[in-house]
Amino acid sequence: MSISPVESIFTLLNETAQQMQEVHSISYLEALAESGEHWFTNNVEETDPKLKKKLEEQYAKYSLESFSQDDRRKAFQLAVLKGMKEHTQPNHQMTPDSIAMVIGYLLEKFTEGQEKITLLDPALGTGNLVLSMMNQLNGKIEVAHGVEIDEVLIRLAYTGANLSQQPIHLYTQDSLEPLFIDPADSVVSDLPVGYYPNDDRAADYKLKAKEGHSYAHHLFIEQSLKHVKDGGYLFFLVPNGLFESPLSGQLHEFLKEEAHIQGLIKLPQSLFKNEQSAKSVLILQKQGEHTKPPKQVLLAEMPKLSNGPAVQQMMTKIQQWMKENK
Repeated sequence: MSISPVESIFTLLNETAQQMQEVHSISYLEALAESGEHWFTNNVEETDPKLKKKLEEQYAKYSLESFSQDDRRKAFQLAVLKGMKEHTQPNHQMTPDSIAMVIGYLLEKFTEGQEKITLLDPALGTGNLVLSMMNQLNGKIEVAHGVEIDEVLIRLAYTGANLSQQPIHLYTQDSLEPLFIDPADSVVSDLPVGYYPNDDRAADYKLKAKEGHSYAHHLFIEQSLKHVKDGGYLFFLVPNGLFESPLSGQLHEFLKEEAHIQGLIKLPQSLFKNEQSAKSVLILQKQGEHTKPPKQVLLAEMPKLSNGPAVQQMMTKIQQWMKENK
């Protein structure tokens, strides 16, 4: 039975990470970031001579160049998923490829007139959403900026970006602190949902709660609008009940002043564990001198992605909407 390129790379990264994890008593995810880096640089920086020799022999069997960028990304992300299952933390979640593909398609359609764009993801995580889109759009995303506070996640994003050979600038910080990043052409983000614990920092935002903690996902939307160019598009993965929450009235008022809501696309339930965790793609455009709201907001429900004809129909509907509204 032939083994796929993704399986070959996964086996290499998984086995070498497990060996390092055992010898150095570190977490699987830390060992995985290290292993991917060894393979990418073709240089095993290892203090244990026996392990160093063993690792060098394993990496020598697989040349990085003999695999495509996307196969390397997929295999690395599979190993990351394995590591996350072993010790899940609520913030250690990954945006699946199927969702990245939908958002990549939308980004491409909405920025059709632009040959090259810069991208910002203020909640980068392991970088799978951005890297998957960069591979999908084949050079259109000239450079991406990713902000992530979790050091293990940003280390994984760094290794994933190297293995995918994609130009991405990484920043380890709280995204709601001031960002020293030039405004991007577009923003994409799988928004962290919940309360933001730093009330002093939240006080600088229009979307701060009048009492108690503010919603982190609301503050991320406001921060993103500050860091995108006028007329730029933003694509957020948001909870289905975003506009039904206790603070949704405040969000609605804010968006009326700062942005044009272009669309809300409900993703298929089959992509999520349960109804509570189901999400939609919210599409915004930052207001600018030459922007105007669409005649009609694009409201749609994405069919199961395995249903080819229905997906094709949906894409035709989106293209029709763009002709009438852009």
